[in-house]
Amino acid sequence: QLQLVESGGGLVHSGGSLRLSCAASGFSLEHYAVGWFRQAPGKEREGVSSISAFGGVTNYADSVQGRFTVSKDRAKNTVYLQMNSLKPEDTAVYYCAAALDSLWYHRPPSLTSEVEYDYWGQGTRVTVSS
Repeated sequence: QLQLVESGGGLVHSGGSLRLSCAASGFSLEHYAVGWFRQAPGKEREGVSSISAFGGVTNYADSVQGRFTVSKDRAKNTVYLQMNSLKPEDTAVYYCAAALDSLWYHRPPSLTSEVEYDYWGQGTRVTVSS
């Protein structure tokens, strides 16, 4: 069974840090670009960050630029989202998604192009208290 599993969410105070993990099972992420998305209560899902299949290019939403870092560990078949200086407005359910296409080997899909992603995880909740 092909699936993505997110973990690492939780409750943290404003200014704190969390590291989210997105582990693939049943397939290798080697040729997949991976994106992180989030959905806050009552809001549309939005793109947060993405990384190209070969890991050389990353994208970040303006709201997280400089605070979040996405990385890919091929050996562990896992993508991470390191989130620092967390703010209450970062509270959301975070999802990872994987996109397979040679287009994304050296650049990830746009953060607004959810349709490009083939597999989605079930989400992990992040709550940042003020």
